[in-house]
Amino acid sequence: MSVVVQRRTRRVTRWIGYTALTLVVLLLLAVAGGYAVARRSLPRVSGELVLPGLRALVTVYRDEWGVPHIEAQNEHDLYMAQGYVVAQDRLFQMDLTRRAAAGRLAEVIGPSQLETDKFFRALNLRRAAEASVQSYGPWARELLEAYAAGVNAFIAEAKAQNRLPVEFLLLGYEPEPWSPVDSALIGKIMAYDLGGNFEAEVYRLQLRNQVGPELADQLMPVYPEDGITMIRYRGGEGAEEPRPGASAVAGARPPGSSLDLTGLLALLRVPDEGRGSNNWVVAGSGTRTGKPLLANDPHLGARTPSIWYEQHLVVPGMINAYGVMFPGAPGIVIGQNERIAWGVTNTNPDVQDLYIERRNPDNPYQFEYMGRWEDALVHRELIGVKGQDPVPFEVVITRHGPIISEVVGDPDNRPEEALALKWTAHMATPELEAVLLFPKARNWEEFREALRSFHVPTQNFVYADVDGTIAYRTGGLVPIRRSGDGLLPVPGWTDEYEWVGFIPFDQMPEAVNPPEGYIVTANNKVIDDAYPYFLTYSWSQPYRAMRIAEMIEAKLGDLTADDMQAMQVDYANLHARTLLPVLLPAVERAGVTGTAATAVELLKSWDMVDSADQPQPLIFHLWWSELTRMLYEPLMGEELYRRMADKGNVTDMALLAAAEGRPNGWIEAAGGLDKLAADSLQAAVDRAVALQGSDPGRWSWGRYHRLQPPHPVGAAAAPLGWLLNPTSYPIGGSGVTVGAMSFGSDGMVRTFAPWRQVVDLADPTGNSRSIVTPGQSGHFLSPHYDDQSAMHSRGELITRNFHGYRTGRALRLLPDQAGAGG
Repeated sequence: MSVVVQRRTRRVTRWIGYTALTLVVLLLLAVAGGYAVARRSLPRVSGELVLPGLRALVTVYRDEWGVPHIEAQNEHDLYMAQGYVVAQDRLFQMDLTRRAAAGRLAEVIGPSQLETDKFFRALNLRRAAEASVQSYGPWARELLEAYAAGVNAFIAEAKAQNRLPVEFLLLGYEPEPWSPVDSALIGKIMAYDLGGNFEAEVYRLQLRNQVGPELADQLMPVYPEDGITMIRYRGGEGAEEPRPGASAVAGARPPGSSLDLTGLLALLRVPDEGRGSNNWVVAGSGTRTGKPLLANDPHLGARTPSIWYEQHLVVPGMINAYGVMFPGAPGIVIGQNERIAWGVTNTNPDVQDLYIERRNPDNPYQFEYMGRWEDALVHRELIGVKGQDPVPFEVVITRHGPIISEVVGDPDNRPEEALALKWTAHMATPELEAVLLFPKARNWEEFREALRSFHVPTQNFVYADVDGTIAYRTGGLVPIRRSGDGLLPVPGWTDEYEWVGFIPFDQMPEAVNPPEGYIVTANNKVIDDAYPYFLTYSWSQPYRAMRIAEMIEAKLGDLTADDMQAMQVDYANLHARTLLPVLLPAVERAGVTGTAATAVELLKSWDMVDSADQPQPLIFHLWWSELTRMLYEPLMGEELYRRMADKGNVTDMALLAAAEGRPNGWIEAAGGLDKLAADSLQAAVDRAVALQGSDPGRWSWGRYHRLQPPHPVGAAAAPLGWLLNPTSYPIGGSGVTVGAMSFGSDGMVRTFAPWRQVVDLADPTGNSRSIVTPGQSGHFLSPHYDDQSAMHSRGELITRNFHGYRTGRALRLLPDQAGAGG
């Protein structure tokens, strides 16, 4: 090598070294600068500051877990301070939620969100929220305004001091002022999140068009005859007679074969049947202390920060309540005070109907009704798109509701038929009044009365108090249909399928101090078929509720708060207990060898607990996934199969019937039960080998099944995931266990219990417990961002701090002169 070449090589090497060093230094400086910016946006949790509009001093104490204990002298100041404090911890989450609900994500994220924005614009939730705010009483509107003022005080402060959460900097925008409509919108998006019936109707109509009515009707929702039903109907004055012909397959089926639903299906959520919630309450006769115990663990999407915000609200002599609320809305929706406790699960009610509308061929904004053309209401909007020109969009609303089938497609070539959505959430509903009343209730009568305002989403409320009362009530609006079963879209040009009212409040399912001594709900069937009103056909699989009842019965008379806590992380798999006696003999009849035969022997020795360290849960759940795919996907196609509704109960009952010699058309098309079981087991074993090697004895559920609730920015931008996503850890359970942990095809948990509570009514302020996962704060540099994940993985709860919180950090919020005199 010549001297010149050597010199040039050394120069290049030095240049590369200098450049690399420079890049490292620049990266470190950027990180240091970013760290400094991020630290500046941490919430202020001590000292004093003036909050314009306050009427008196408010003190906010933060305990060791970052939970705020807000002490105010009146309700106005309490909820103003609540708005300020929640915004300190969760402002970006609040803003992203309202943007998603209003169809305004593309403004700040870009064209990738345009189709989703169109869909949510079509859902028309923002206008429903506006109407809802007008329906509130003056006292509730005042508190909504106070909450919004608190949020806006923080937004103004953060902007003025350049202390907005770092996510706003990353996305390059600032939040707009908060309003009571935004708080109402939070309730509407939760109704959407907990709903899904209209999506099932779209799936069923497309299924019917694709495979024909005979095969489609075999997949209509069912509930096992031996599945647990919570309430036995005992009648009552004013009840209607059961409606004749109200069955899953009765009645004439509507048209709609001309509708191309492919584009709409692509926008709809993939159902998560493992998503569910549990609550139960045990009377004093069943507990060691002689006082009731209440447990609740609502299961929702795995995300960071948690969908729940935990807080303690105090107004001396009026409110001393502890629980959770969705960030962006005032009050407490689940929790306790010093006298009562309450918990919530989803009822899964059918409160949505799709109507097939006939369009006037000469006027695309007119639709037929009772032999006449009616004008639709049309809202012409512009959807902002980051980096692009705004996109025009029309929201078309018929007498039944907004047209949702034309979100995608050519707006200048509208089909003759369209689907309009009728939904209780489109009504002016005052549910935030209820969550403002819950914390003040002192007994069952007051709590029950508060439920009159809780219209959407329809929920299962369980209740207990220090006087010994336990109770259940369905809270929310459920429509009464003139005819039809709500399973498929119905003709909108006739009044035959209209709603004719709602189930009267006094005739909603209710149980007070039942003779069994306990009440259990886990999205299972609420009330038996003697009940004269229709709630839904789409109940969750009964296994979680059955297991809870089984555990309660095993210790009834000696139950403790520790027992309640342990039950919440019980991973016994009653689904496997039900199906393996059918599937394993089928596999053995068909014959399998090699690794599949080893898997069979492992399943025979399984304790049927979905613990993280065992191989059998991996085998069983991969087997279920492959079995349902092989059973349905060949005839449905991949996209329709991914959106299959009611898969669990339908498949369970079909397999059990096939084992008795009654296979349906789907099982016959798959080659019969034995072939289906053997082929799907082999496919599951092949997947397990690819994932964890060829020795089944070394497989483990927890290596595949893991929990890491993603941050929305960390999920969208992988390089930021290491910074914003919390700890990943192996976890037991599944979508059918009481400790519900449903998961995706990659094994990552999709829905779980981000909040759990156990309330001991023998000592409600001293021995009640909860946990919020991954942590209380939405700020990735906060010590409370991910400080509860490890405890969650161990099934631990934190004792609620009703008394000792004043030793923590204190932020004194002071009124200004104008506020003090207001």
